[in-house]
Amino acid sequence: MSVADTIRTKLEAGLHPQHLEVDNESHMHSVPKGSETHFKVLVVSESFAGMGPVDRHRAVNALLSAEFSSGMHALSLRTLTPEQWAREGGAFESPKCLGGSKSG
Repeated sequence: MSVADTIRTKLEAGLHPQHLEVDNESHMHSVPKGSETHFKVLVVSESFAGMGPVDRHRAVNALLSAEFSSGMHALSLRTLTPEQWAREGGAFESPKCLGGSKSG
């Protein structure tokens, strides 16, 4: 199973999202071809109701702690409640990579 599939499976089981996008952005970074180290995740879940942004990110990071321990380097997150999703939509850009040989 790919890292992206594992991320998807764990977030579905832990957060029961109404909407979930998991994008492998490793190709945009200084890593070997085929790497699975940099991800962008949009997750919309009622589980986030009443939580601030930091607590939402902590909840996601806790579910993915094994992936961080086994080589996942970066995770760009957008965490929304269904109400926020309906009001704001979910498109977002990951921060530009400043590491490795692509730093400038």
